[in-house]
Amino acid sequence: MSNLDARPAVTECVTSAPATPEATLFEAREVPLGGIRGITVSRVLPQRGLPTIGAWCFLDQFGPSTERMNVLPHPHTGLQTVTWPIAGEIRHRDSIGSDVVLKPGQLNLMTSGPGISHSEFSVSTGQMHGLQLWVALPSGVEIEHAFAQYVTLPSFTVPGLSATVFMGQLGDVVSPATVYTPLVGADLTISGDATLPLRPDFEYGLLVLDGSLAAADIELSRGPLLYLGTGRCSLDISGDARAVLLGGEPFPDELVMWWNFVGRSHEDIEAARADWEAQAARFGSIPFHGTDRIPAPPLPPIRLTPRKRR
Repeated sequence: MSNLDARPAVTECVTSAPATPEATLFEAREVPLGGIRGITVSRVLPQRGLPTIGAWCFLDQFGPSTERMNVLPHPHTGLQTVTWPIAGEIRHRDSIGSDVVLKPGQLNLMTSGPGISHSEFSVSTGQMHGLQLWVALPSGVEIEHAFAQYVTLPSFTVPGLSATVFMGQLGDVVSPATVYTPLVGADLTISGDATLPLRPDFEYGLLVLDGSLAAADIELSRGPLLYLGTGRCSLDISGDARAVLLGGEPFPDELVMWWNFVGRSHEDIEAARADWEAQAARFGSIPFHGTDRIPAPPLPPIRLTPRKRR
């Protein structure tokens, strides 16, 4: 994501800002996915009052556990799915013909466009651990469905910290993964004291996967999400931990999110659900699974409305 402006504006970073940037902890909630999937995840995004961090609109952490991932075909609209395994291997199949095995250190990126379906199954024994994230797609842009697997991803390193940049840009390191809004997703390994370069126009979230760390005068261990508002040019981190950093320009659109769909209105969601239940061509099919699929739950007896920031 290069800046091609011939006369870019100067961004002034000062040590004594007129107001302290926000730093708030949001607790995770355990969500049983149930049914044939039979796994429980730790969900930290979206939160009441915090629907997005940049374009990131969803974050589940699964494991570490020996529970198997057995997710039958299901649909998506209005988003990119980002699958980042830490332990264990996952087989991905989708309705545009992709069939790949994903290993730790590799990235699966699926773009729904107007509609896509996929399945995910464990193919390795032993422990499963990883992240499932969604990135909301911007409105007003024609985006086709797509899938890509990235086996080699770039590293960002400063004293006391190394990171794999799996999405967007951190410092001067850019991931090859396709993004549609300015953002960052990075897997951090902290081993002492370190300073991360940040963009003051980005908001950020920090989630510890293992160990503990201190950032923004807050002690953070596995579980809660630390939300960092805009206005920071850097972040001092210390500890011995593995963590994920998410960030991006605050997303301009209000989103209606329900089940596996991201839209802008109740009507968007209602139409997507009806099409999935009708097995419309919009979502395609995955031949390997025959007629097996996850049915859509019934819509709640209320009008769905956008998630609001506090």
